[in-house]
Amino acid sequence: MDQQLIATLRGIVGDAHVLTDGDLSAYEQDWRKRVHGKSLAVVRPASTQEVAAVVKACAQAHTPIIAQGGNTGLSVGSTPDSSGQQVVLSLLRMQALRQLDADNLTVTVEAGMILQTLQDTADKAGFLFPLSLAAEGSCTIGGNLGTNAGGTQVLRYGNARELCLGLEVVTAQGDIWNGLTGLRKDNTGYDLRDLFIGSEGTLGIITAATMKLFPQPAAQLTAFAAVPSMEAAVRLLGLAHQHLAAGLTGFEVMGKFALSLVVKHMPQLRVPFADMAEAPYCVLLENSDSESESHARARFEHLLELAFEDGCVLDAVVAESMAQAHDLWHIRESIPLAQAEEGLNIKHDISVQASRIPAFVEYADAVLLREIPGVRLVNFGHLGDGNLHYNVQVPEGQDGKQFLNEKENLVNTLVYDAVAKFDGSFSAEHGVGALKADKLEHYKSPVALGMMRAIKQALDPQAIMNPGCVLKV
Repeated sequence: MDQQLIATLRGIVGDAHVLTDGDLSAYEQDWRKRVHGKSLAVVRPASTQEVAAVVKACAQAHTPIIAQGGNTGLSVGSTPDSSGQQVVLSLLRMQALRQLDADNLTVTVEAGMILQTLQDTADKAGFLFPLSLAAEGSCTIGGNLGTNAGGTQVLRYGNARELCLGLEVVTAQGDIWNGLTGLRKDNTGYDLRDLFIGSEGTLGIITAATMKLFPQPAAQLTAFAAVPSMEAAVRLLGLAHQHLAAGLTGFEVMGKFALSLVVKHMPQLRVPFADMAEAPYCVLLENSDSESESHARARFEHLLELAFEDGCVLDAVVAESMAQAHDLWHIRESIPLAQAEEGLNIKHDISVQASRIPAFVEYADAVLLREIPGVRLVNFGHLGDGNLHYNVQVPEGQDGKQFLNEKENLVNTLVYDAVAKFDGSFSAEHGVGALKADKLEHYKSPVALGMMRAIKQALDPQAIMNPGCVLKV
């Protein structure tokens, strides 16, 4: 039966695009190389019609399908299991720009287009596509939508969901739903688009999308500020909302230990206020202005004056050029790499209401340090939208693998219980995947889980779309 299916798939996409032999690790292991699977085949269709034919053939053979874009996810949501019975369906050949509608401020692209390619396409046409994240040189638009990706500009522009107006989807039965509308208003029944965005390939396969474009800002300014506490960072956020309004496009917080790792492992980077003991946190702010750089700078400087008077900022630098702004952002973006250089760690992608983050951090820090003395807390992230990467570094001098084997489950439980105590989410922007499916079972209400399973059963009754991901069925 397997060979018959493989022959059928080769007939659909061509022999060269059904991979069964050789090194397939790029498709069969997750981004962090923690999980290694084995596929029946890796199939690389070049069109929506080919995707539909592949899905129909797999459905008839009752063969599970793992949809995959750039395979940059952090929750093991696009990795086959070890059975050798799942088909990995890679969308990387589907990178076409279908339409750019300047008057409607929309662009329609295929799901395999790399995020950075879409950013560059928009820029060349004189527009902004604001979705921005660390993997933008490798991740795809389909994957961004499948996981409802976030990034650094959610504060102003929202997650991938808010940037999408329409989808083209191949259903679990191999049918094609064309919902590539560029409409901003359409109240004609259930919003099917929102079902598929964030569903991580468990309900159908996104093959194309119509995304919003925005005018390019006339100026962008970046500031790096030292703050005396997390409470002060939240007060600064409030002032920035009040005085910059929609101009506030970035607001990142970075703990002192997180920044110390950048200083240690990337000495070529100049980290402001690294030796300021009275500043346990630093904040990176971005102000985008539709008028001019002088207007932007005046508003920024006024905000900082108010912040100094309030006491929520101890010191600050404002980038004097795009190069300096890039350097400041590079510090923030280097924290994950510096953390990896320091050794093994346990990552968390959590969200709590911004107003409650100071209390959450105080509580979670105390619990972890009490229960596991010596752990080092790498706390940074998108404070503006309440999303922290609240990571736990192995105690200094301890064996990393042994620590993870003995303590990872405990650490995760302590962190996620703290998140639940503050009515937050254990997954803010990385998705659930297979890695956190058991957490969904534990932390979601039975009513919510029941509705999710009903949707899954209705759209994918054979449960062949990314089984074991999101929902444990």
